[in-house]
Amino acid sequence: MKNTVKKIIALVMAIAMITVAFAACGGNGTETTTAANDTTAADTTAADGKVYTVGICQLVQHDALDAATDGFKKALTDKLGENVKFDEQNASNEATNCTTICGTFVSNKVDLIMANATPALTAAATATADIPIVATSVTDFATALDIKDWKGATGINVTGTADLAPLDEQANMIKELCPDAKTVGILYCSAEPNSKYQSDVITGHLKDLGFEVKEYTFTDSNDISSVTTTAAENCDVLFAPTDNTVANNAEAIANVLEPAGVPLVAGESGICKGCGIATLSISYYDIGYKAGEMAYDILVNGTDPATMDVAYAANPVKMYMADRCTALNITVPDTYEAIAAE
Repeated sequence: MKNTVKKIIALVMAIAMITVAFAACGGNGTETTTAANDTTAADTTAADGKVYTVGICQLVQHDALDAATDGFKKALTDKLGENVKFDEQNASNEATNCTTICGTFVSNKVDLIMANATPALTAAATATADIPIVATSVTDFATALDIKDWKGATGINVTGTADLAPLDEQANMIKELCPDAKTVGILYCSAEPNSKYQSDVITGHLKDLGFEVKEYTFTDSNDISSVTTTAAENCDVLFAPTDNTVANNAEAIANVLEPAGVPLVAGESGICKGCGIATLSISYYDIGYKAGEMAYDILVNGTDPATMDVAYAANPVKMYMADRCTALNITVPDTYEAIAAE
């Protein structure tokens, strides 16, 4: 009997030891599987949560370009949240600074460069043929990039949004607001190729309307007042295209034109607020936002900027400065919207 009991006890103990051994093996197996799953989850999170670095080179600080940058950043943060970081640099209206800034972006291996204004685009395109570039506030990409056979896309690592409102409509506005004018002076900075492009195009439209057209150019802000004075003395009305130097010196222009009683029609609303009577206005925030959406397609969806058509502002609006028009006795049609006083 005692032997039987001993055998039973030995058998129970053996079974218990086998059970513990299997449990231990099972535990280790479970832990290994869990660890593998954790690794997979971490890899997935890392892939889905990639943080993109975007370098922003803005030529100069003024209302239009600021709005474009704001729109661009908002579009990317709407889509990527905290998974996008911006290295935002301002070139203080110096093309050489654009070159330095874009060179630094390339050295830092940013994921994408946003170039705000033509000199910034030119510097970025010169700095890299590999990093994708999305530009905004560029009047004519073909002129900026010296592309002869323009078909809508650049064919290189560049795309973006243009800020050009139809120049034939802007010429018609000058006729509409200043019907008795004979001579139109076009005021712009000779260092900005897109301003020259606008001057050439609108000159044809103005001549078709019967105007005599004269160009008045300055090299930088140092001679802008003297050139504006000469233009005001020889013209009935002035036109200023979307020119960054004009935008940055609008107050100096107004200080000449307002005492002289000479109106200026502007290529964009920021210039108009500073020294103009009217503009065919686009939303720089909107073209910046669209540029941000294009950047997202490039970064996340792998779209090739070389094949992406440049986008243009939609639905430009005729707008005017009520106080200046009243002071100059200019009758404004009901189709114009007043620019809100700040």
